[in-house]
Amino acid sequence: MNQKGFTLIELLIVVAIIGILATFALPMYSKYQARASVTAGLAEISAMKVSFEDVINQGDTPTTGNVVPGGEASTTNCAMTVTAPVASGPGAIKCTLHNAPGPVQGKSITLTRDESKGWSCDSDVGKDYAPKGCGSSAKSA
Repeated sequence: MNQKGFTLIELLIVVAIIGILATFALPMYSKYQARASVTAGLAEISAMKVSFEDVINQGDTPTTGNVVPGGEASTTNCAMTVTAPVASGPGAIKCTLHNAPGPVQGKSITLTRDESKGWSCDSDVGKDYAPKGCGSSAKSA
């Protein structure tokens, strides 16, 4: 007699292995999703630096309406705000994350312009989620 198929023990072992792998994989995937959302937000506001500089070079004061393409203050990843007290140099472009995973939902990334030092990046997301080159003022999650 020839037996084909799997025994119950073999199936239980496979299910246990899959469960153990999922225990480690799901948190890593969630962290990856949060990191990707922060990076996408940074990319969106980084693209605004050229417009910001152009507005300053024309002698105008940067605002959300004249820096963000089409004046749209909200994208898929960000609610953007532009602040610049005067047309002479200092200012910031800020992205408040929305449609993001829980650990970074509502957090922000800010690109700040200093006339002498150039652009710098800061965020209030945890250090585990902050992109390279962008400081984090929050503790790791």
